[in-house]
This record gives sequence, structure tokens and C-alpha cells, in this order.
Amino acid sequence: MLKLAVNVKLATMAALWLLILEASAKEFRVRSAAEIARASTKVKPGDTLVMANGVWTNQAIDFKVRGLAGKPITLRAETPGKVMLVGESSVDICGERVVVSGLFLNGSTATGDGIKILGANCRLTECAVIAGNHKFFVHLYGVSNRMDHCYLAGKTNDSPTMEIEVESQPNYHLIDYNHFGSRPPLRRNGGETMRVGYSWQSMSNSCTTVERNLFDRCDGELEIISNKSCENVYRFNTFLDCAGMFTLRHGNRCVVEGNFFIGHHKRGSGGIRVIGEDQVIINNYIDGVENGGIWLTAGIIEPKLVEYFQVKNCLIAFNTFVDLRGPALQLDAGYRAPRRILRPENVTIANNVFAVRADGALLAGTEGEHFKWMGNLASVAAPGAKGIQVVDPKLARADNDLWRPASDSPVRGAAEGSFPKIKTDMDGHPRTGKLDVGSDQISNAYVELRPLTTDDVGPSWMFRGESPNKQ
Repeated sequence: MLKLAVNVKLATMAALWLLILEASAKEFRVRSAAEIARASTKVKPGDTLVMANGVWTNQAIDFKVRGLAGKPITLRAETPGKVMLVGESSVDICGERVVVSGLFLNGSTATGDGIKILGANCRLTECAVIAGNHKFFVHLYGVSNRMDHCYLAGKTNDSPTMEIEVESQPNYHLIDYNHFGSRPPLRRNGGETMRVGYSWQSMSNSCTTVERNLFDRCDGELEIISNKSCENVYRFNTFLDCAGMFTLRHGNRCVVEGNFFIGHHKRGSGGIRVIGEDQVIINNYIDGVENGGIWLTAGIIEPKLVEYFQVKNCLIAFNTFVDLRGPALQLDAGYRAPRRILRPENVTIANNVFAVRADGALLAGTEGEHFKWMGNLASVAAPGAKGIQVVDPKLARADNDLWRPASDSPVRGAAEGSFPKIKTDMDGHPRTGKLDVGSDQISNAYVELRPLTTDDVGPSWMFRGESPNKQ
């Protein structure tokens, strides 16, 4: 009874303390980087700095503060999107529990980072960075930071649009509901839209989650996203009309799940490149890409960190490939390029639907040792292919212009093998009972996951219901 009374008293005191903090929270109106710096010495957890609407020219904002759980310190625009930073402007956030919201960096001439975030449990939301000379539009360090509902587009110089550093410990960042807009071809290496780590960081665990983002006309180079670290999750993203491929360039034990690759036969469009060990590629929908669906890449004996590691222990299961001209699967991409003589090995290719065009190719290259094929259905034959049944999968255009199985499709209940860790399909529907082949478990239930549009992502003050071409 005494212990209960003490606990009740402590809970009451904590609640009272929170009420006191809420009552004492203040707003500071600021009009320049210098005013932000001065105010940062005064703010307390729960306080807000409100940036006055208008054009902020040559303002290098440096904001170092620490909030508390449930009581962040906020730096926000007076009206989202109405604070425009131009000229030699940038935003540097360092601290804990900091929220930055509603800022618009437009065509800045600064050559460093556009927005840099260091520290822990910080959030960048409802912001936009368009064009300009920044090396990275957003540069993320620290632990457990989040970027959501932001818009990044129009980068034309070297280096990725967004860079995520992988430091001495897993960072557990969350990148979600963002719109990565058009990036024109750089025509050389260094034009990625996102890079998670560097080659020398690639054996470290990042544990970053990239989910529910729209990558829209990201044409900078072959690698739209370049994964260069371990144990990251990329799921429920949409890659729309991108002249490039999602690339597991370095690192191991990543999951690529439930993404939509929709190419509309754009030149250079593709699906997924795989390098490294223990990668999991499941529930992806790959439609109308020209560069091929999935490339399993050949590796080098005793590679340096910057070179190609051999693919080992890879799972490719329950994916749907439709309307492809390039090979749905390239089994040894880059084989016999200088020193690249290690074909992928111990790869399981199971329960995929390959609805390839009549003038397209199902497979290319030669498989390595210990490949396991099971339960795959294909619309065309491939000489020597095993574990692939040639049959019309009976797909038809349906909601969101996706190809889905008809009621009498042979994908129904045709999956082979046991995959208990694959619990849902590309729609978010549970996979129970007899499993269907491909990314779509046939169901009449509500579709939770679908290809994203501009109405789903990015700042609420941009593009909703409009074409992103109006940027």
C-alpha cells in the first residue's frame, strides 16, 4: 500500500511538472540568424522560435539547443512556406529534441550543407530545399532523427541530394513521407538522390528506415538510392519515372520490401541492384522499366571497401514483374569486368510473377552455386530455367493502374515453401492460409499501401492536388 501511494505521488508530481512546463512555454519572434542565436541562449524545453514571414537573405542559421521528451524546442516559420532563405543561407541544427518546421530554402548560393542536423531525436518536417549550390540539400548525423513531409528537388551539382552519415553506433533514423522531386542527369558518378553511408562506413550498422517516400523523376545517375551501410529497411516507397535503379551498393542484411517501381518505359528506368550478403528483396512491384527488374551483381575476390562484394545468401521472393523489356533477372551483372569473377551464390528465388513482354527477356547471365528456385510463374520461357512454370499469370489493369491477378489467375494458392517472416503483401494485406505467388495476395480488404502521389507526401503547403511540374 505504501509503495502504491509513493508511485501515485511520483506520478502526480510528474504531471504537475509537465503542466508547469506547458504553462511556462514561450514564443520568441525572430527576424534574423543573429536573433535566433541570441534567443537560443534563453529558450527552455517547450519553447518555440517563430521566424517572421519574408525573404531571409544571407542568413546562416546556427541553432544549438536541448529539449525534453514531449517538450521539444521548435524553430518554425510564422506561416509554413512563407519563410524563404536565399543567397548564402543555410540551417545548422545541433542538439536534442529539436523540431524545425515550414522553412523554404530556394536557390541558395551557399556551397556547404543546406540543412544539417546533428544530435538526437530531432525532427525536420514540412520543409523544402529547391535548386541551389549546396553540397547536400540535407545532411543527417546523430541518432534517432526524423525527416518527414519535406520536398527536395532540382539539384544539378555533384554529391547526393541527401546524405545520411553512419557513425560509431546504429543511428535508427526515420525518413518518411517525403517527396524527392526531379533531379536532372549529372552524367557522371555522384548524382544519387539519397546515400546512406559511405564506402568506408559500409560494414557498420545504420538501421535507418526509409519508408513511404516518393522518388519522382530522380535521374541524376544509375543509383537513385545508394545503400552503403548495414541493416537498413527500405519499404513502401514509390519510384516514379526515374532513370536509375535502387542500389544496395555496399553493406549487408538490408530489407527492400513493398516498393513500387513504375517506369512507363522511360529510358534508363530500372528496379533493384543487389550487392553484398543476406539481402532480402520481397513484395516489390516492378512495372514498365527498361533497364531490367533485379540485377544480381558479380563480385571481386578479396574486395576493397570501394569495390564489388559478392552476393551471398539473398532472398528474392513474392515480387511481381510486369511489362518489362529488359531481363526480369540479371543473374551475374558485370561478370568478367575487371576482376569481377565471383557469381552470386546461395540465392533463393521463390514465388515471383514474371509477366514479361513478348519481346522481352526473362533471364540473363549465368547463375552461381546453390541457387534455389521454387514457385515462380512466368509468361515467357527461358532456356534451361528451373523452378519457373511458364503460364499466363492472368493479370489485368486495376486500381491505381496496377496489374493485379484476375479471379481465375494461377497465382492463387500456388506459392511453394515456407516463409513465416513474410506476413503481408504489397497492399498491407496479411498473407495467411495458402499463399499466392507475386507481390499481391488476392483480397477484397481495404488497400492500406499503394503507389504514392504528391497528395500523400511532401509539405502540406506545396503541390497538394497540383502537378509538381509547377515548382
